[in-house]
Amino acid sequence: MSHLGVSGSGALDRRSSGLANRLVGNARSAAVLETTLGGLALRAEAGLYVAVTGAHVPISVDGSARGMNSAFRLREGQLLELGDADTGLRSYVAVRGGFALPPVLGSRARDVMSGLGPEPLRAGDLLPVGDEHGDFPPIDCAPVARRGAEEVVVDYVLGPRDDWFHPEAIRLLGGSRWTVDVASNRIGVRLHGPTLARAVTGELPSEGMPLGAIQVPPAGPIVFLNDHPVTGGYPVIGVVRRAHLDDLAQLRPGQTVRFRSR
Repeated sequence: MSHLGVSGSGALDRRSSGLANRLVGNARSAAVLETTLGGLALRAEAGLYVAVTGAHVPISVDGSARGMNSAFRLREGQLLELGDADTGLRSYVAVRGGFALPPVLGSRARDVMSGLGPEPLRAGDLLPVGDEHGDFPPIDCAPVARRGAEEVVVDYVLGPRDDWFHPEAIRLLGGSRWTVDVASNRIGVRLHGPTLARAVTGELPSEGMPLGAIQVPPAGPIVFLNDHPVTGGYPVIGVVRRAHLDDLAQLRPGQTVRFRSR
């Protein structure tokens, strides 16, 4: 999508969204619901199979508890409720067949920066269900370790603009504890920590910004997530490896991160 001037968007925690789809036998590309800190209620207009993954939330169907990371059936008229997340940030709800909203540029995700895609979910919205599914998997639940509030270590590759920073800044990036800022969102994870002093103080012409880029404006580093801008004018000191962006997507404000060069 970058060649069209927009990011790829989609689920921030691909590991969790992919598991939700697998549990109900969907294609990996089937659309799911991404919720932040829980607090979602859905009523089934027909019989459905559903699964909830990601940030740990209490789940109930008509008041009876259900388990995370497992597939279960909703009968017509039953109410699925997700309580407040006690660990992690984003949960994923998959229904067998996927949510069949009209795609925009091939995606059913909402891009918060460009405004493309479906409107954010509101009370009373009716979500159609599609047919993007195959056979049920041989298991209906998955053992997933529960996330805690512990520090997260993410791998990154140095560059392409590391030469714009003093050597001490490179050392500080990997040797410091960084705190997640409350202003973080689907565009990026904003971090607080030591100042990363620049060796080059001039203006950098706008250039392409990849997913996972660690961009360093004056206020401190930002790790770009799925709805990031495709260009930017601040130097990128490194790029987080794709496999670790799922972990960043689940961090709450106040949690800490360390960078490890690999």
